[in-house]
Amino acid sequence: MAHPVIPDDSTLRKRLTPSQYAVCRCSETEAPFSGRWYKHSGDGTYVCVVCGTALFDSRAKYDSGSGWPSFWAPQAEGALVEVVDASHGMERTEVRCARCDSHLGHVFPDGPRPTGLRYCINSLALDFVSRSSAG
Repeated sequence: MAHPVIPDDSTLRKRLTPSQYAVCRCSETEAPFSGRWYKHSGDGTYVCVVCGTALFDSRAKYDSGSGWPSFWAPQAEGALVEVVDASHGMERTEVRCARCDSHLGHVFPDGPRPTGLRYCINSLALDFVSRSSAG
């Protein structure tokens, strides 16, 4: 499936909500326990809200108790880019969409098996495609 062209900044400001833009383009973080996908339990794929790239399968989602949607693995190798984030007086690993460079959240080494990873992702950076409608 071909991905749509990534819109320019002006178009993104019009298409995304101000909160989505702040998360995806300015690396902001949504408030914990506030996101649309935090308690979501549908069967399908979580995709990048900016470019539509498949990021996480719902079968890798779990409740970490952190307040953000959490996954133990990305949908496919190469879907994400990891960047050292030294902001806020700590060192973390930021997770970005490999296709459009949108900020998604962070990954931590305290997740469940089989990977031991916790991808802690902002709902505002995601959309969801149900497996039954993906046809």
